[in-house]
Order: sequence, then C-alpha cells, then structure tokens
Amino acid sequence: MPRDKFDFIAYIDEAGDEGFGRLLLPDPGRQSRWFILGAAIVSGANDAKLPSWRDAILDRFPRKQKREIHFRDLKHEQKVVVAQELSSLPIKACLTFSNKITLCGTRWAEIYKRPGHLYNYMTRWLLERVTAYCARETQDLDRPGRLKVVFSRRESTDYQSMLDYMHLMRDGREVIRPVRSINWRVFDPADIAVENHSVRAGLQIADAFTSAYFNAVEPNGYGNTERAYAELLRAAPIRIGNNALNCGITPVPSLTGCRAPDATTEFFRSFTR
Repeated sequence: MPRDKFDFIAYIDEAGDEGFGRLLLPDPGRQSRWFILGAAIVSGANDAKLPSWRDAILDRFPRKQKREIHFRDLKHEQKVVVAQELSSLPIKACLTFSNKITLCGTRWAEIYKRPGHLYNYMTRWLLERVTAYCARETQDLDRPGRLKVVFSRRESTDYQSMLDYMHLMRDGREVIRPVRSINWRVFDPADIAVENHSVRAGLQIADAFTSAYFNAVEPNGYGNTERAYAELLRAAPIRIGNNALNCGITPVPSLTGCRAPDATTEFFRSFTR
C-alpha cells in the first residue's frame, strides 16, 4: 500500500484548557472544569470531500465572510445548524473527557501541571480507542488498516515530546504496564501531521464535534450546560454494538472515577442505550 494511502484519517482538536490550579477556589478564574480531546474520523475515500462538506455548511450562513468554522464564535442558532449538517455526514467522533478537579490534591497533580502532560495523557486515551476502531473496521482486509492522525496546531504543545512519549509506549518501556494500548499495527507515529485550524476543514469539523460535547458538560457562567448540539450529534461517537461509553464517549479516569455531577453522569450513561 502506498505510503500516502490511509484507510482512516483522525482530525484532533481540544476544548477547554489544561489548567486546574484554581479549580478549588471560590473564583477559579477562566479555568474550565473539563478538558476534552476529540477526533473527527473520516475514511480515506471521503477525506477529499471534507472541504466541500465544510463549505456547504458555511453556505447556510451567507453573511459569514470568514470561510472557516470556529464553533465557539457562532451564535446558538448557527451551532444548531452546524450540528444538524454534520449529523448527516459519514463522519464518526471519538471524545475523551477529563474532569480536572479529580487531579486537585492528588499525587499526580504536580506531574499534570507540567506543560503538555495532560494533553499527551488524553491523547493516549483517545488514540487507544481510535486505533481500536480502525482495526475493527478493517479486519476483513488482507492487511492491517492504516490510520493518519492530524492535530490542530497549538503553541503550548511540544510535539517532539509527544512523539517521544508515543515511542516509549510503542517500545514497551513504560514503568507501569497499561490496561489498554494503542494499536500500533494500524498507527505509526510517523503518520502524524500538525496543521493550522484555519486551513484544514477536518480540523474545523473536529472543533465542532469537540465543542458541541464540551457545551454538554461544561457549566456556563450561570451554572447551566447546553446539550442541544451534542444531542443532534448523538449518533456520531464510535460504538461497539450500541454502546458508545468508553468507546466514542470516554470519561477519564472512568465513569465513576471522573466525579461528574449526577446529571452529567446520566448523560454519559445514556450512550449505553
């Protein structure tokens, strides 16, 4: 198979921030309670269609001059339209959710306060599930499937450190053996690209998926969440059978361990049926 041919491409973006040092204070400042890393997954055959799909969505907003989707900058009614349009497209999603308050006061706090550590950790959880999906979907081929991963460029991310972490995992040099592992048969760290959000339609779509689900769990200034966008995209998360929990919808470290509010826990549980 040629090196430039992939069965799936996963476009990865985040919502929220990695900081948690102020979360236990009465006024946590601008730190979000949740940090979400999400992937929009498209087949290699459909990857070239993403710009036209993105443009068709933008055509619904004739007064919008900037030809890119940035979900948080849209009005509510525009966010609904974006979610409606994406729900009809053959694009899957995989999302991991970290309730950062679970890190406060733990022995892991100093580690995950270091730049990029939480992002890399969540990348691991995400790629474990994305590569498992790719392997399942290509199991009838006479060769392993191949996955390309495209990250949205972040100034705060040291991508060489991320690659070093992936090589450590791939080579089995971790001190504590993980319960799961990235499927290295379908993914090679060499098949990573880092691109600007503004120039890749796939990254803009990943932003929409991730931001839609961020709104479903992150309380706004009034303490309310908005699930309308995530509900429209309910069919997108990858599943095993009918179950998306711990597959396309993954609270970290677990459903019970993430200490989510009752309403959010029930939202997560709803993806098992």
